[in-house]
This record gives sequence, C-alpha cells and structure tokens, in this order.
Amino acid sequence: MKKLILIPALLLGSLAMAQDYNYELSPMIGYNIAEGNLGLDNDGYLTGGLEFQVNSADSKISPELSIYYAPNVDYSTTGSTDVIRGAFNGVYTFNKRSSVVPFAKAGLGLETFTTNKANNSDSLFLDAGVGAKVAFTDNLALKLEAIYMLKPDSAHAGNADSNLLTLVGLTYSFGARAQKEPVIQPKEVVEEVAVATVVVPLDSDNDGVIDAKDKCANTPANTPVDADGCAIPQDNDNDGVLNAQDKCPNTPADTKVDANGCKVNLDTDNDGVLNANDLCPNTPIGTKVNSDGCPAKINLHITFGNNSTKVSEASQKELDKYATFLTTYTNYSAKIVGYTDSVGSAAYNKKLSQKRADAVVKSLIERGVNPSQLSAKGMGEADAIADNSTKEGRAKNRRIEAELIRH
Repeated sequence: MKKLILIPALLLGSLAMAQDYNYELSPMIGYNIAEGNLGLDNDGYLTGGLEFQVNSADSKISPELSIYYAPNVDYSTTGSTDVIRGAFNGVYTFNKRSSVVPFAKAGLGLETFTTNKANNSDSLFLDAGVGAKVAFTDNLALKLEAIYMLKPDSAHAGNADSNLLTLVGLTYSFGARAQKEPVIQPKEVVEEVAVATVVVPLDSDNDGVIDAKDKCANTPANTPVDADGCAIPQDNDNDGVLNAQDKCPNTPADTKVDANGCKVNLDTDNDGVLNANDLCPNTPIGTKVNSDGCPAKINLHITFGNNSTKVSEASQKELDKYATFLTTYTNYSAKIVGYTDSVGSAAYNKKLSQKRADAVVKSLIERGVNPSQLSAKGMGEADAIADNSTKEGRAKNRRIEAELIRH
C-alpha cells in the first residue's frame, strides 16, 4: 500500500467559530504511521473515522467518543487485516485565535486486528493529540488533528507499539445552547433637590382641622368630625339610635330595637322562649321545649337496613346537624334511645335497639361530640307511636329519639 501525504489547505478568514452548540460530529480521514515492528507494508495505512463530542457550558474540557476503521491493511510478508480502534477522550478547548480554535486531548482506547492478527494482539492503548478547527460557517468547520497512540504489547519483546494518526475532516456543530442575556447595570442618577422650608399649621388633635379653626380642640383620635373639628353623632350599627344613647351598640342589621338600641323581645317560633334566650329559634310549632327553646325529646329520623345496625347514608345529614348542636352547646347532654317494631322476639328486639342506639352514639363521637355528653339505651318494642299491624306503622316505630338534658 502506498503511503499518502495529506496536505490540507487552511482557509483563514473572519468567520466566527461556533462555540455555543451542545454537540459536535466530525467525519475524518487520514493516514496512520505505524512502528516498524508491527510488520505492516510501508509501515502505514489509510484510516477513516468518526468523532462525537459533547460540549460543556461550564468547563473547557468536553468528553469525546471516537471510532477509527482501516480495512485491508497489508502485511509486509503476506495477507492483510482490518484495524479497528475505539477511544474515549477528554478534549480541552483553548481560546479562539482569529477564526482558529486550537484543542488538545488525551484518553484511553481499544485496538483490534480482525481478519489476520499475525504478530499483533488486541489491547488497550493510551492516546494524546493536538489539533485545530477553522470555521467555514456558524456551525461548520475544517478540523485537523494528530494523535499519538501507545499500546503495551508482550508479543514484541515486551516493547510498546507506537502509532501516529494524522487526520483531516469536517466538524458539524448542532444543538444550539440558549444565550444568556447581558446584564445591564442601571446607571445611578443623582438629582439635586432644592429643600424649601414649609411652615405647617398645627393640628394638635390630628382630626384634620387646624388649631386656628378647631372649636373642639381635644377630639379623641379617629373620631369623625365636622368642619369645626367637633365630633359628628354616630350610629355605628345603623339601628336608628345614636352611639351616645345606644346601650346595645352591636345590634345585628335589620333588628327591631327599642329606644335604648336593644332588641325588642320577640318569640319568632312561638315556643314560649324569647329569641334572646332561644338556642333553637326554628322549633316547629307545637313542639315541647325546655327553657332554652330546644326540644326536650326529638325523633332523629335515622334509618337502618333490615336487621342491621349500620346507619344509612340518607341519615348522615341528620347526624351532622345534631352533632353540630351538641359541640356548640356543651352544657347539654343527650340520651340516645332506640326503638324497634314488634317483628321478632321481644328479647331480640331489645338487643337490636341497644346496638342501634350505640351505633348512633359512636357516629356522633366520630363527629367531635364529647363522649361524656352521650349515653345510649335500647327500648325494643316499648312505647310504640304507631300501629305495628301495618307496614307504615312499623316504619314509624323503628326510630331513634334523643332526649336533651341541660346541666
């Protein structure tokens, strides 16, 4: 094989070498000058290669993966072989000089002889190289490099094998990196301000009326005043009674009040307990209530499945409302009483009603009611409120009642 000498022409110009791309791909071709003890014809051969480099935005050293292939390399005696090399290098990029970017690299590789190893062996090698890139366009450049490879080889009297690979190719840069916006420091502007002496009229009580015109000089802070600096009569709760005469200054809006600004005694739900003392202001007419206007005994309208102690989904809202009352008015306790219809034995119904009452107590505790406010009792078939001989009557008798007790 004839030895080729490659003399590339360097095209120097003012084009900028692209430095702001994440990746570089370089197809290369060149000539490998081999040490004489390898037994190769003319001690050299043509080689093609491909180099892939990943650029770092924060470091001048970038990783590079390379592969080189030389087919049908002739031995000086007889036969030929393919030579394949792969290498991993760290590439150090120097600062650009005009349109030329120099670089150096070093790393580790593997060399294999495929079809006829002859007196050579597959082995790792160390490499080091130098080169330069010359820009043609923003992301295309001419690439020149020379790489020296040193491979330990026991087959050659313990001497290491040396190769010098000279290459030329094109580098294509891609994967543009986002550019940082330049930081523009704001210029400090110093303005000279003329300071004038201003005489401000006094307003000793800070009511917005200067002392010279203030007829009520000691008005309390934050008091609305008129043009003379005197307090304007106020009615903060808008009940028609001025604050000075209002003995109930925080009456809710639209509340009917007397001359003192206090609520007129009303009993909206006609249960005999005035609204002012009524903790249950919407009790149905005719309901027996205690002194706080709340029912002494109510039907919670809680239902269960057939022969079940699990509270139905439809009854959950009733439990929510009753739990809210008991957690709000903790001076009340409740006795939860369970009843059944007459179907089944009296003993069984007594146990079933107790389990259902216990289930209601458990549900109320889960809603935040203090257990000390609750007790449960099963009454079975006792105290029927409807005829057990009809379906409708039996449904009414299967009930949970709550007896309120005030402490």
